[in-house]
Amino acid sequence: MKEGNDNMNTRRSMLLGMGAAVAGATLITPVAANAQGQGRRGFQASRHAIDAWMEELPGNHRIFIDTSTGRGGAEALLYASNLNNATIGAYAGEEASLAMIVCYRHFSTPFAFNDAMWTKYGEIFHTVTGIADPNTNAAPRINLMQTAGYGLTTPNFGNTIDSVRQLGVEIAICDAATQFLSSQIGPATGQEIGAVYEELKANTVPGRLVAAGVMALTRAQEYGYSLLYAG
Repeated sequence: MKEGNDNMNTRRSMLLGMGAAVAGATLITPVAANAQGQGRRGFQASRHAIDAWMEELPGNHRIFIDTSTGRGGAEALLYASNLNNATIGAYAGEEASLAMIVCYRHFSTPFAFNDAMWTKYGEIFHTVTGIADPNTNAAPRINLMQTAGYGLTTPNFGNTIDSVRQLGVEIAICDAATQFLSSQIGPATGQEIGAVYEELKANTVPGRLVAAGVMALTRAQEYGYSLLYAG
């Protein structure tokens, strides 16, 4: 019972801490958005050096796959594979290539860390992603998104971070969520938060840290990426 309460407290803490940033957000209706657009004809978003990599990814179609849940973090890999296969089949030799970004943020962020971190912090990561090891129904001790061995028993259907990277997919990792995870792991394990943060940064899957996943999402749309949400 204590473990169940601890898991619930961790997820509640994540929700409160990571959701606070959007507490004051304003909903813009299509009518209001159109009115704003009419007042800003010719608007061109500013370009920043830290976002330049989005322009440099090769491909003549651009797709940003956003994830914020454990299930979404898994499904994103399946979606990326499906998009690649559908593109190959649909265009029958006509040139069509994809520039794709999969973003791990919020509750999917633990999948952005390697097996060593899952071995060490799997119990905490599991309370965030909510996806158990299919063989044990317990907290995973490896990153389930880095192994094809579970096949159809996990929502990625055997597609892995490495397999989609071979298709040219870029992995974006939310630094804000990484910092928040560090703030949870530190006190729970008796470690200094800053040390945990540096450890996590040194043990990511191949990809790139972005200041915040939500910001990367908006910047990608300014670079012409279509948004696909997984989860």
